[in-house]
Amino acid sequence: MGDLVMAAKTRNWLERNGRYYARVVIPLPLRPFMGGKSQLTEPLGPDLRSARNLHSGAVARIRAQIDIAKQKANASGLHGQKRFTPEPISINEIAHRHYLRRLELDRKLRLSNNNWASISIDDLVVAQLRDGMAGKLGDNALLDAVGPATAHFQQLGNTTAKFGSHEWRELAMALCAAEFEVLSRIVERDEGVYSGAPSHPLFEPMDVEQLTSDPVSIRDLFQRYLKELKANGRGTEAEQRWTPIVEDFIAFAKTDDARRITRKHVIQWKDVKLNYLAPKTVKDVYLTALKATFNWAVANDILDTSPADKVKIRVKEKVLNRPKGFTREEAAKVLRASLRYVPAPYGTKIREASQTTAAKRWAPILCALTGSRITEITQLRKSDIQTAGEVTYIRISPDAGAVKNNKFRDVPLHQQLLDLGFLGFVSGSAEGPLFYPSGARKPGSNPAAIVSSRLAQWLQRNQLIPAGVSPNHGWRHSFKTFCREANIDSATIDAICGHAPRSVGEKYGDVTLKTMKNAIDSLPAYSFDKV
Repeated sequence: MGDLVMAAKTRNWLERNGRYYARVVIPLPLRPFMGGKSQLTEPLGPDLRSARNLHSGAVARIRAQIDIAKQKANASGLHGQKRFTPEPISINEIAHRHYLRRLELDRKLRLSNNNWASISIDDLVVAQLRDGMAGKLGDNALLDAVGPATAHFQQLGNTTAKFGSHEWRELAMALCAAEFEVLSRIVERDEGVYSGAPSHPLFEPMDVEQLTSDPVSIRDLFQRYLKELKANGRGTEAEQRWTPIVEDFIAFAKTDDARRITRKHVIQWKDVKLNYLAPKTVKDVYLTALKATFNWAVANDILDTSPADKVKIRVKEKVLNRPKGFTREEAAKVLRASLRYVPAPYGTKIREASQTTAAKRWAPILCALTGSRITEITQLRKSDIQTAGEVTYIRISPDAGAVKNNKFRDVPLHQQLLDLGFLGFVSGSAEGPLFYPSGARKPGSNPAAIVSSRLAQWLQRNQLIPAGVSPNHGWRHSFKTFCREANIDSATIDAICGHAPRSVGEKYGDVTLKTMKNAIDSLPAYSFDKV
């Protein structure tokens, strides 16, 4: 039973109908050079113990085929060399890879040359390797012993050690040890013995995936995930918020190689963050960023499993001592202060942008009377205020900025907004955004979110927001509450607010502009006389 559990956890391992296989997923860019295949497998037979012994060699052989495909891809000019060049790896791993590579070469030579097993090994070579691994050889003697091997790994990009440096000597000594172990196995194979194993401390058991796989950059995975999001009109906010989080995790794990990341890495990182961040922040922001990246890699056959899978944080429900939204009296107090807002001069000039002033005046009441998200309002453009027949409405469009479901919707304006002169403000505004300067939108920035944040800070600084109420999102709670008080049906409320239907039945039929206009007109206007 223990062997079965171990087999289930082994990477590049496949069990099907009582037989075992080595399995390696082919990177997407290389598939055109491997007949369009998404993976390669090699049968290991029905005996579990035998299959486990054969597994590492089979994976090494499959990796050799993938290496040939990389060479073809690089030669084709269709893909950059950088993508298929391994990153530096540890000296320990280099020694393991050399050991596996040389034993695989020995296997092939035995298949192709029946005289191979009769060729003896030079005792002087063995003595030289023994002195090399003991540190008795000078630099030139080490170069003579394992120079081709060090050059091989330098060309692959696995090491940047320069001849004569401390790192180079350590590498050369490790390769001497690896080659000595290889010759020991060759001698054993000449006698028909295949059960021998390395005794040098360098060769403590390692994960076969680490020995035979090129690194997979976490940064590269994240950028490719963002690229896919951006192709669908999303990803800007994720790039801003998650980039420092991904970098923080890489720094903590001390590696950018996703193949080396374990569930333990993620759990330890999560525990460190909980020392100074709220559990909800760690769960909804930090862990979400990692899970999204690794899950994308699994979905695209780059990783077999996600190390962040099933890592969870229990978040205690927030204590609520009051409703999440404003009462009508609280809302009226905020709206009166907002509509009467005049920016304070700095000396003889007003340094606040006119669009920021407009946002402080109009954004709160637009949220209050449309149920829209704050950034859906602060990203409105002049062209988004439209009229169809007798109905004046705002068009909340993905063209203007982020919309949660990536779909436009039209929301009729309440008569109170018209009476307060909102259309006059729109008419007098320049083309483009209403609430931030037209030149403020730079690649990677979200000026609508910046404006909404400034608005929230201004409201809180002036002590206009009751404790327990979100200065921006509280309007959506209030709007839905007041709609229910007016007996507006749920489907219409959801259509106005941009919430998804809750059942298949609610997806049938349309909530028309006229229906929404009638609903919004049934809401009472805010009274500012008593505040």
